[in-house]
Amino acid sequence: MKIILSCVLGAILLIAIFGVNPWATSAKSKTLLSTTYTELETGVERKANGIYEVRALTRMPGVSADMVRWWFADYLQTTAHYQRWHPKAHVWMDWENKVPGEVIGASHLVHEYIGKDLQKLRIQFVDPTEILGEYTPQNDRFIICARAGLLEQPINGAQMCHVVQNTEYGAQMRSVFWQGYVEKRRGNDTVFSIEGLLGNTAVARLMLTNKQSAIDLMTHAIEEMNILAGFLPELYQQQGPKSEPQTSE
Repeated sequence: MKIILSCVLGAILLIAIFGVNPWATSAKSKTLLSTTYTELETGVERKANGIYEVRALTRMPGVSADMVRWWFADYLQTTAHYQRWHPKAHVWMDWENKVPGEVIGASHLVHEYIGKDLQKLRIQFVDPTEILGEYTPQNDRFIICARAGLLEQPINGAQMCHVVQNTEYGAQMRSVFWQGYVEKRRGNDTVFSIEGLLGNTAVARLMLTNKQSAIDLMTHAIEEMNILAGFLPELYQQQGPKSEPQTSE
């Protein structure tokens, strides 16, 4: 009986420290790629493993998934472009490992205000399967995912995805951030570290993330994506890829 009691107490202690399945990722795509609205579309929620899930749903009339793909992969190149996206919050940007027409493998280096604080961030865009697991690509949908961390230190602290789905009125974007995935990085690779081992416990996540920072991130996403939706159709018409000229026979 003492052994059983010790095991139970030990299990309770481990759950209290690490949370429930602290490195879980399997549930991410279930609601993010849902074709119907889910229980949480805009809001913040603390998960059992200590992660803060932050969501923002943006309806984008007149926008298409291809427009948003073009914005990230082709157009967004200068600080002026970046500041137009959110004039009050976006301060500076640059790219690392950027290839024209591609975004996976590139890192977006930014200074931006989230809430009252200036954040200096490195947003490393990755293949969506790294964050969501297996999924089926679709022509009417654009998915962009990233590992986000500190610009001036080799530490990531969050994962994120934007899913843009074409609709009858334009498009809608689901933006989801998972605050509290701590990883040490070397270049574009994540490596084993004490920071990652300890930082992914529920106890550490409770100390490192809080509801106000999650709300600030949600508010920032709502603002910047609504601003983008306001000017992107006209910008795409003026500067987007042109259709090939027709030839007469």
